[in-house]
Amino acid sequence: MTRRLDVINLGDPEQGRPAPVMPSACEVGGCGGGPEPRIPPPPSFGDVIVNGVEIAPEAIAEEIQHHPAPDAETAWIEAARALAVRELLLQEARRLGLDPDPEADDAGRREAEDDALIRELLEQEVQPARAGEEECRRYYEAKVERFRTPDLFEASHILIEPEGMDDSGWAAAQARARAVAADVGDDPTKFAAAARTFSGCASAQQDGSLGQIRRGELVPAVQAGLEALQDGETGREPVRSRFGWHVLRLQRRIPGRTIPFEVAQAKIADMLEARSWSVEAARYVAELARRGQVEGVLIEGASA
Repeated sequence: MTRRLDVINLGDPEQGRPAPVMPSACEVGGCGGGPEPRIPPPPSFGDVIVNGVEIAPEAIAEEIQHHPAPDAETAWIEAARALAVRELLLQEARRLGLDPDPEADDAGRREAEDDALIRELLEQEVQPARAGEEECRRYYEAKVERFRTPDLFEASHILIEPEGMDDSGWAAAQARARAVAADVGDDPTKFAAAARTFSGCASAQQDGSLGQIRRGELVPAVQAGLEALQDGETGREPVRSRFGWHVLRLQRRIPGRTIPFEVAQAKIADMLEARSWSVEAARYVAELARRGQVEGVLIEGASA
């Protein structure tokens, strides 16, 4: 398994980031680009030196862009630490006489020689523990909710947009939406025809279909409206969002299911091995720092 320096976690090995929730097409508000990120100037810290080799302030300033942080000081510290770790690993790889053998990715881009040296060093020196079936099963049983597929809602809607943003405009749109809901009832054919005729959403071209929706993909009011419906039912009371009034129809609810341990075991083993590798790599780096001399920045675990 190929390992990369940028996945070494020098802090909490349990730390993780939640997966982003993707909005549905009807709930995307816009796509403007923000201002270009600015690289903050390096704070006035002391020199960063690794076994007599100085990390240039200009290199730290350039590295900062890869370390988002709430303030310039924290970003500088993280960037300086990353470059110090890189220098430690490069020095050790050269001391061991490793010969870089750069790899190429699927697009044919060759790995930089320094990156190849670090990869080869870590592959040689860091040996993660491979999780057995018992350990994988303990993890599965302790976190079984992570191995459940989400509930899905196969839904449609008719969006009635207000002609004006004042109270009267919203009230008139609500009255139209109620009339549409009463007219179509629970008849899917009538609903589809009304969606094509009245809906202000692009989904009108698909008879109002929103496809299969997971919880969290719609605004809370619209999600709550769907949750209250039975399969094959059209809501008689429209639901308001910032886009207008929604006449909702739930085609069917598809309950999630728990993935069997036998299906999840391989992925659990890979995840536990990756966690073990991150911990062992951090320990290896800390040991290199303890054996050497790093000035100007703290390497986690080096002083233990």
